[in-house]
Amino acid sequence: MKTFILGGLIFMLTLSTTSAVAAEKTSILWYGQSAFKITTPTGKVLLIDPWISNPANPNGKKDIENLKKVDLILITHGHGDHIGDAVEIAKKTGAKLVATFELQKALVAYMDFPAAQADMSTTGSFGGTITLLDGEVTVKFINAIHGGGMDTSNGPVYAGPPSGFLISIKNGPRIYHTGDTDLFSDMAQLKGKVDIMLVCIGDKFTMGPADAAQAVNLVQPVMAIPIHYKTFPALTGTAEAFKAELKKLNLEKTFKVLNVGESIEW
Repeated sequence: MKTFILGGLIFMLTLSTTSAVAAEKTSILWYGQSAFKITTPTGKVLLIDPWISNPANPNGKKDIENLKKVDLILITHGHGDHIGDAVEIAKKTGAKLVATFELQKALVAYMDFPAAQADMSTTGSFGGTITLLDGEVTVKFINAIHGGGMDTSNGPVYAGPPSGFLISIKNGPRIYHTGDTDLFSDMAQLKGKVDIMLVCIGDKFTMGPADAAQAVNLVQPVMAIPIHYKTFPALTGTAEAFKAELKKLNLEKTFKVLNVGESIEW
C-alpha cells in the first residue's frame, strides 16, 4: 500500500513538473522597424536588429532603460536602422553579438562594440549553424539580397554581406527573420522549417507587399508578421496591402500584425 501511495505521489509530481514546462512559452515583442525581443521559455533574452529608439516607437528610451538582461544581440547587416542601439545595449548588459564574421569585425572596429562580446563562439556564415546558450538556441545564417555597407564618421565601409536568421528555440518556435531582402527563389528551401516568419514589406529598399507575399508562399510558415514598414514615409508598404496580397494566394490565415510594443506568445 505504501509503495502504491509513494508511486502515485511521484507520478503526480512528475505530471506537475511536465505541465509547468509545457506551460512555458516563447515571447516575441516588436519594437518597430526590424527590432525584436525574443524571450525563451527559460528566460533567455535575444534582441534582433535592436533599433529600439526608432521613430515609430514612442517608448524607445524607456524600453532601452528597461532592458536589464540581454544574452544575445543578433544583427542582420551593417545599416544604421539595424545596428540601432546595439552598442549601448551591449555595454550595458554584456550581451554577445551574433553576426557574420565580417560584420562582427566592422562593428568592433568602427562602432566600438565590445570586442570581448564579439568572438568566434557567436559568429558564422551562410549555410552554417551555431549552437548558443547551452543548446537552447540555434541560429542558421540565411542569404539576403541587399546592401552590406556601414556608415562611419569617415564615410561608408564594407561590413560584409547582409543576412537573415533562422532561429530555433528549444521547446519553442522556429523563427525566420528575413533582414532586409528582395524575393529570391531559394527561400523555398525553408519550406516546412519555419513557424514564424518576420518578413520585410516596406518596399523601396526591400520587398514590397506583393513580393513579400510571394516569399511567404515559398516558405509556408505557420505565421507571417510584417516588419520594416511605416517607420519612414519612404517605406510605402502597408500591413493592409500585405494581407490583401496574401489573400490572393490563399495565405491570409498566416497573417498576423503586431503594433509597436506588442508581443505574442508561442
